[in-house]
Amino acid sequence: MIRLLLADDHAIVRAGLRALLESGDEITVVGEASTAEAAVAFCATTPVELVLMDLSFGAGRSGVDATTELRALPTPPNVLVVTNYDTDADILGAIEAGACGYILKDTPPTELLAAVRSAAAGESVLSPAVASKLMTRVRRADTTLSPREIEVLRLVADGRSNREIAKELFLSETTVKSHLVHIYAKLGVRSRTSAVARAREQGAI
Repeated sequence: MIRLLLADDHAIVRAGLRALLESGDEITVVGEASTAEAAVAFCATTPVELVLMDLSFGAGRSGVDATTELRALPTPPNVLVVTNYDTDADILGAIEAGACGYILKDTPPTELLAAVRSAAAGESVLSPAVASKLMTRVRRADTTLSPREIEVLRLVADGRSNREIAKELFLSETTVKSHLVHIYAKLGVRSRTSAVARAREQGAI
């Protein structure tokens, strides 16, 4: 049985997802959260295997913020982003934060259920539309890393956190994350480890 938390600021969306997910006998929705903060607080005290996470919570903290905090918990749940937003920065930002998957809210029910099962097992999940968008971005992008991007990636390779990189290079953490988004897109990867490996393969670092 997959223990699941719904995190979305729209009650009607949560109701629809709950009805779909509980139509079978392998998923139980153990809670709902209408804010990013509530999602983190719930998982800090209640066993949850998977969080279905929206990206935007109105004026509150974002789904990316919540994902980062959830993945830092002693027993972190897997996070599957379910959202209407499909920009490259949104997608890569969520993956950088630790989400194991990213699908859009117009995903067919059968695909959503399959994505939930895979994400609960810790597998990477991208809806076809999202995967196609990323591949198009990779094919069209200038794949040459800038000197600053190489600096950032070398520090990533040294095991530095975004905060440490920002301090070392006199940048804001937001700027560091922006550089990482561009690095991922140029190298066609989805994680820090893969970015370092690919850059080494190409002789960039």
